[in-house]
Amino acid sequence: MKTLILLRHAKSGYDDPLLRDFDRPLNDRGRRAAMKVGQWLGAAIRKGEMPDPKLVFASPAVRVRQTIEGLEAGVNHPLAPVYEQRIYLSSSATLIELCAGFSDDHQNAMLVGHNPGLEDLLLELVPPGGALRAEAELKYPTATLARLDIAIDRWAQIDGGRAELTRFIRPRDLDPSLGPDD
Repeated sequence: MKTLILLRHAKSGYDDPLLRDFDRPLNDRGRRAAMKVGQWLGAAIRKGEMPDPKLVFASPAVRVRQTIEGLEAGVNHPLAPVYEQRIYLSSSATLIELCAGFSDDHQNAMLVGHNPGLEDLLLELVPPGGALRAEAELKYPTATLARLDIAIDRWAQIDGGRAELTRFIRPRDLDPSLGPDD
């Protein structure tokens, strides 16, 4: 069994029209959401409800780097991500290829990136059915963390329909003020 944790970057700002998409920073709500999700993850790790991801691959985009900073502050330890350009605006096929290359020394791994790639990956790996998948299919909001338990022995075996979505934690689940604007 392998565990894959997916984290979509937190809410970013669009205040500066001259910034490239890659360079967009988090807005205030995004910074708070990243910290809140990190606090939840830290508590879940301490309780044994979530694995501590020792293998973290992330997009190098500014908003992803800042999301990881907030997550680290909440978890209260460094995650030491490997920044991988292929994750920036990638397809689910690219993400599967990346995961298939993970070292089997790691039972769990984390990907931090963007939609639609992360959402498509989740929907490809998790078969239809179940309340959590239905929520993910409806929307995969910013700063949302998903835990997939995958019935494989080696990362190279990763493919569609073999994962169970066991957690789908949205910032608004932790703090209603982090939910969508009305």
